[in-house]
Amino acid sequence: MKKKILSIILVLTMIMGLISCAKSTDTEDTLQKDDEKPTVTESASKDAEATPTEEANVELTYDEKSSAIYNAQLGEYYKAYQAVDSAKSISERFALQAIAEAKLMEAAVMLPIKTQGGLYAISRVAPYTVTNVAWGNDSDRFHQALVATEFIKAEHRKEMKEKWNELKGTGTYEQWAKSYLAEKGYTLKDSYSLPYTSDPVTWDILATSRAADSEAIVNTFDGLLEYDIEGIQQPALAERYEVSADGLTYTFYIRKGVKWVDSQGREVAEVKADDFVAGMQHMMDAQGGLEYLIQGIIKNADQYISGEITDFSQVGVKALDDYTLQYTLEKPCSYFTTMLGYGVFAPMCRSYYISKGGKFGQEYDPSAPDYTYAKDPDSIAYCGPYLVTNATAKNTIVFKANESYWNKDKINIKKITWYFNDGSDVTKAYNDMKAGVIDGASLNTSTIPIAKSEGLFDEYAYISSTTAVSFMGFYNLNRAAFANVNDGTAAVSAKSEEDKARTNAAMNNVHFRRAISFAVDRGAYNAQIAGEDLKYNALRNSYTPGTFVVLEEDTTVQINGVAKTFPAGTYYGEIMQAQIDADGVPIKVWDPAADDGIGSSDGFDGWYNPDNARAELNKAIEELAAQGVTIDAQNPIILDLPYPSNDERYTNQANAFKQSVEKALNGMVTINLIECKSYEEWYYTGYYTDYGYEANYDIYDLSGWGPDYGDPSTYLDTFLPDYAGYMIKCIGIY
Repeated sequence: MKKKILSIILVLTMIMGLISCAKSTDTEDTLQKDDEKPTVTESASKDAEATPTEEANVELTYDEKSSAIYNAQLGEYYKAYQAVDSAKSISERFALQAIAEAKLMEAAVMLPIKTQGGLYAISRVAPYTVTNVAWGNDSDRFHQALVATEFIKAEHRKEMKEKWNELKGTGTYEQWAKSYLAEKGYTLKDSYSLPYTSDPVTWDILATSRAADSEAIVNTFDGLLEYDIEGIQQPALAERYEVSADGLTYTFYIRKGVKWVDSQGREVAEVKADDFVAGMQHMMDAQGGLEYLIQGIIKNADQYISGEITDFSQVGVKALDDYTLQYTLEKPCSYFTTMLGYGVFAPMCRSYYISKGGKFGQEYDPSAPDYTYAKDPDSIAYCGPYLVTNATAKNTIVFKANESYWNKDKINIKKITWYFNDGSDVTKAYNDMKAGVIDGASLNTSTIPIAKSEGLFDEYAYISSTTAVSFMGFYNLNRAAFANVNDGTAAVSAKSEEDKARTNAAMNNVHFRRAISFAVDRGAYNAQIAGEDLKYNALRNSYTPGTFVVLEEDTTVQINGVAKTFPAGTYYGEIMQAQIDADGVPIKVWDPAADDGIGSSDGFDGWYNPDNARAELNKAIEELAAQGVTIDAQNPIILDLPYPSNDERYTNQANAFKQSVEKALNGMVTINLIECKSYEEWYYTGYYTDYGYEANYDIYDLSGWGPDYGDPSTYLDTFLPDYAGYMIKCIGIY
């Protein structure tokens, strides 16, 4: 089976938003055959539930071992999630998804840690002048941003946010914001500078699942539709579209006269409907990690990707003429248009791609000597608001306005500059912001006191908004790597073979995993970056944010065999909590009083409870003793947690994690901090890996997930088995 990768997101520094988790960087890795994967010799001390046979020392293939662990540890989740297909309405679908996620949380294969934002910040960028839509790539488009030459005062931000809430959906906020800023004495500029922490490894938006790539490339092309700064989807390269009565056919009418240009601004071709067909085929050929988005959605996409069919004309994307594009779906999809803001639907100039050695179908070969497409920003065609004029690794990336852009009169920002920051100096972003090198930065425990002493904090500091990105702590249930796979010399574990076997047995016990989850003082952990005042602001207690979707109508579902009706307006998180409560698991993922009574899954710690942690550990000790595994203060379970020692904030977080767990569990679990001397070493513990067997950790607090479209399946699909869910690799399987 071909590997189906999902993008995943890495939390790096407070100064930069997000970077995707590890992904394959070429097709050869993506198409690794099952027979190239290692076999696994079963240990007599492993969890019996994870064993498909009672014989000791039975040799299993990697896929067999992965499937056995998945069925034992996530079987209830998978069964509940399959029931979503029986939903007869969108609201019932949401309710059944919430029930499935409850089972995922109860399985405790990962611990929700935090979301983005919720930090003190100072910025010259006006609020809500970049779209805040939760999914897709549009939030990385900066052409509508309003950036002042001065820091914007906190009191003015508050007034602007209140006005945005009043005006959203009217299309008038941008003009109001310009007038308001002028009235308050601000001067707007046409440039925007910000930090970045990871260079793009490809400039092919259709062949990557890495956010560090897409964040840059998204500013070089337009999609069919794009979300504006008020959160409304607007026509972009499609002037309008129609949906058939049966919901299976979407017809888009392409804007005429839009030009493809090269990096020098020279015209290459006109954007045509066929460029979307070429882009879709190339995306399926490249299998860069996001093809899962359209599998089972677009007709015959799954069959083409798997190789079952090779004739792309059988796939449901066609150019009816130069300016008419049609998608045919497998079945009606209520969230199809919300997917259009993601890179998988990007156009690609067919003629330009071919001129760079590009081929399609079985002839696609990115390793061919004449294949030069997207190797750098000079080898792509542009139809978006910016051209990349400089891309110097670990230094600077510069975007300048595309003079041939069809909507150039609506661009507020003519130049975007990214400046590299490796995170080793925790005051650099603040100092660069103050000096005018960059236009905004979050404040951390080191820079909050500086900002206060310099008189900037009281007047300009505000609390940044949180996002839909969920950062998680993952537990490795099938660890096979004990040093980084790239060279075998970094992040080396000191555990003995006996330690490894004992850890494996413990990690395959749900009560042990819950014990760890309940033992982590996430507030103390988060305070190492956010500061004591804001330590709970960004805490998240679920995978899908509790307010991500809401029921549109009264909906009745079964909670453990009992019919329960949730009224219209019920949030996803409330249903999730109802299932968890019915199952008697002491996890709080929803607080109806949070967010001024609106309710939320954020802003409180619904997991940390040392008493619950010890109760779960006692259950684990009893069950593991039956397998011959003794756990006590003299025989603790040792868990490796990698951290980057070059960054004092993450070093402090790792120590906070260690201290809270070891204290709560009375020394019966030891957190062994594995030093990574650079971010690069840290990334290679899991960020740059492709398969679960390459994951070099027992606990991994590096990554998270942000939604691709407006349905909870964008989160839940990431834990499907058999390589269909990419987050699965973070728990050591597939």
